[in-house]
Amino acid sequence: MKGIILAGGSGTRLHPATLAVNKQLLPVYDKPMIYFPLSTLMLAGIREVLIISSPEYIENYRRLFGSGEQYGLAQAFHIGAEFLEGGPASLVLGDNLFYGAGLPEMLTRARQSASAGAATVFGYHVEDPTAYGVVELDGAGKALSLEEKPAQPKSSWAVTGLYFYDQRVTDLARQVKPSARGELEITDLNRIYMEHGALNVERMGRGYAWLDTGTHDSLLEAAEFVRTLQRRQGIQLACLEEIAWQNGWISDDQLRARGVFFGKTSYGQFLLRLLDSDRNAR
Repeated sequence: MKGIILAGGSGTRLHPATLAVNKQLLPVYDKPMIYFPLSTLMLAGIREVLIISSPEYIENYRRLFGSGEQYGLAQAFHIGAEFLEGGPASLVLGDNLFYGAGLPEMLTRARQSASAGAATVFGYHVEDPTAYGVVELDGAGKALSLEEKPAQPKSSWAVTGLYFYDQRVTDLARQVKPSARGELEITDLNRIYMEHGALNVERMGRGYAWLDTGTHDSLLEAAEFVRTLQRRQGIQLACLEEIAWQNGWISDDQLRARGVFFGKTSYGQFLLRLLDSDRNAR
């Protein structure tokens, strides 16, 4: 399975902060925003990732990630269906942050469903569903309807910016027609899967966090969330090297080199502590 991160857009809701920089390169506390969606794909075991952004920012991503070798990844920086090569894919919005103890298992189920010929969306219970795409569920948790920002929502389950699709996604996406806004809506693609009886909904209940960092207030809230968890628990959220190391994509020596590279930062110290903790546990 391959992954796609949508990191485009002009970020007008974050002006003037985004007048000269891509929104997904802004920091969420101590890391670039794009680390968070990328870490979600890596937790799903995805090693080939396409980053879609505006042409003027592509070189920034090349400088940030290089070849991706330090994370055990194969990075791609072009747009095209040929990237998927007719296989399944996961799509994540570049300004979405996900957190929860059971997230890796949830992602694994979604990946398995995609391999079995289905799509998966992730639902999150919200107070004001009129601002989101909304999924209506039956008693068994199957999708009954999908609506984009409905005036009268049929449920309080918002569809988050994380999607898993089977190998049909490229062909089915060609069936989507522009909406009244003149845009190709991903809700319409999900509706096609639903009408085919091939749409699963994973509900993120209590214990999960979904943060959209598209406004100044939400960006600050996300930074405070990350800071609080990291300082109180002594962990690093969206630590790409940690995930790669735990997945067996990079060696102890590669992890140590990254820890040294980041010097005296808390990020680098955390990477080196991982090695010490692992050695002491043996």
